[in-house]
Amino acid sequence: MTTHEVFNQPRPLVDVNLFAVNQPMQAALKLNAPALDTAPLHALGGLVGSADMQQHARLANVFTPQLKTHSRFGHRIDQVEFHPSYHALMDAAVGAGLHGAAWGEGAANPHLSRAAGFMLFTELEPSTLCPISMSYAVAPALKDNPAIYQDWAPGLTSRSYDPTLKLWSEKPGLTMGMGMTEKQGGSDVRANTTQAVPDGSDAWGQRFHVTGHKWFFSAPMCDAFLILAQTASGLSCLFLPRVLPDGSVNAIHIQRLKDKLGNKANASSEVEFHSATAWLVGEEGRGVPQILAMGTMTRLDCALGTSGLMRQALSIALNHTAQRKAFGKFLIDQPLMKNVLVDLALESEASTALALRLARCFDRPNDAHEQIMARLLTPVAKFWICKRGSHFAQEAMECLGGNGYVEEGGEGVMARIYREMPLNSIWEGAGNIMAIDLLRALRKADAAAALAHELAPAKGMHPALDRLAEQLPMRVEEMATEMEARRLAQDVALAVQGALLAQTAPGAVFGAFCDARIDGQWGHSFGSLGAGTDFDAILQRAQPV
Repeated sequence: MTTHEVFNQPRPLVDVNLFAVNQPMQAALKLNAPALDTAPLHALGGLVGSADMQQHARLANVFTPQLKTHSRFGHRIDQVEFHPSYHALMDAAVGAGLHGAAWGEGAANPHLSRAAGFMLFTELEPSTLCPISMSYAVAPALKDNPAIYQDWAPGLTSRSYDPTLKLWSEKPGLTMGMGMTEKQGGSDVRANTTQAVPDGSDAWGQRFHVTGHKWFFSAPMCDAFLILAQTASGLSCLFLPRVLPDGSVNAIHIQRLKDKLGNKANASSEVEFHSATAWLVGEEGRGVPQILAMGTMTRLDCALGTSGLMRQALSIALNHTAQRKAFGKFLIDQPLMKNVLVDLALESEASTALALRLARCFDRPNDAHEQIMARLLTPVAKFWICKRGSHFAQEAMECLGGNGYVEEGGEGVMARIYREMPLNSIWEGAGNIMAIDLLRALRKADAAAALAHELAPAKGMHPALDRLAEQLPMRVEEMATEMEARRLAQDVALAVQGALLAQTAPGAVFGAFCDARIDGQWGHSFGSLGAGTDFDAILQRAQPV
């Protein structure tokens, strides 16, 4: 005998083309690359929004990676086992070209297109994008060792995924990871103690034996890694493959996997090197600049990833509140709930606009303005977007009430998003590192003039934005002290977001954003927009269906 019937519960948001319904992303792409071919993004949007792929995302996070240090016969193997759904996700991401394909294909705007795809895939499952992001970042760095790059570039830019432990030349596709930080240093990589001793040279150049450890060694099942180690000339960048050219397995011993707050489907590890073999990449003793160049790419992905998570959380909240009733109305029609949802929509659209604007820089390496903006906006976007992520996820979860707090079912994704959000803010340099990096950027280029040029299209469109735009170049030229750097990063982010929305968003979105974020007509929590906001117009634009 049944005691009740289930009603007033929303249908899950599945089998939706996540690109087709994302008006803010489409508008941002049109601004940054009007002639961009979006057909691949439409195809990817349908794939990542499907019920089948969402099931893979759930399973990969429920059945997390397992470390197998030894075989049943006692031999050291140092392998990580993944659920088949993990490999299905990796296959889809590599097949979409989200790893190194942008470096090897001749299509127009490959980095911008890849950035949009990265955001869409984040809405499906962000953990697997860790090795994808690292492969993207390290591929160009390998050019500083032409012999290795010639051998490895075809596999790193291939759209084939092969997780087997084999020699690089026997695999149709390759991935790469990184190992930079150590127990005693963290972000202070100059404190690294791992030693690299010369061991002659061969076709790949100068060879070393490496002994030491890495406290964070991400995605240990990748085919190779770029690491930092101390040589006679100082901290140097080295290429460390898992399988050596003679077919033997390199001496990389996995000590344990990290038990992380989120990012559960991805394996992050601690390792020791026992006279492991590695090859020099770039100039000996110049490892830090090499790493900073790679960090620029991964920091872009942090901003993209958080923007994608924001969009996913917003979509789930909108889907839930449009179907769930309380006190005689759908939640989405309750005035306070509508205020919260619209406020979240503003934040999500502004983050999308800024992240994709940054991605455009990497398609224009010979444009002086774009290169200054890349140096300026990378720490700004990484700092501000990622800093907003956790608060955003908490507020979106609250829209679902207790349903959002559970781990199971379609809406259980919200708990996964919440646990994932802090990662992008911490990884590749937390907030203070980004603020300091912004100060470095201001010292190296004519950032004030570049910023003024960037904000010019919105001149005269909102008085509060005009006031901020007039002040910022002077503040940039004065190069605020380190104590004020986080505030400067915030204000640059808000000004650029406002200028971008002036060009991509309807007047209702642009006006509400400037009123709230720049003119101060806003409280200290989401859902405190002024009564004059065009709530219905903004809400309609954000809908995921």
